[in-house]
Amino acid sequence: MGRALSCDLRDRVLKASREGASARQAAARFGVSASSAIRWIARAGQGETEPRKPGRKNVSRLDPHEGFIVGLIEDKKDITLDEMVARLADDCGMKIGRSMLSSWLRSRGFTYKKRPLTHWSRNVQV
Repeated sequence: MGRALSCDLRDRVLKASREGASARQAAARFGVSASSAIRWIARAGQGETEPRKPGRKNVSRLDPHEGFIVGLIEDKKDITLDEMVARLADDCGMKIGRSMLSSWLRSRGFTYKKRPLTHWSRNVQV
């Protein structure tokens, strides 16, 4: 993947377009690809003049059910992933796997402590 071009270059292409040059003429004048110039001009027509954040959007099918999932965790602190997957299937009609739910929870800061609370100097439970 190539690097992002400067905002100054984008502004110059957009200015040339507003002054009457076609997208392809502006692209050739400033040494950018025609497809980039066409995309920049189309987005500027919609009011978007800044470059977009690179990469994919982090959208999950679980996002609309965030309140329900957090409610499950607050109601029962030691709920398992299997129980949560079953409740999502029953109550919300969401058929997902444990790994998807686990990664979604981790991305929002929910963690699972594998060991019981122990004193810092021991390996046995206090």
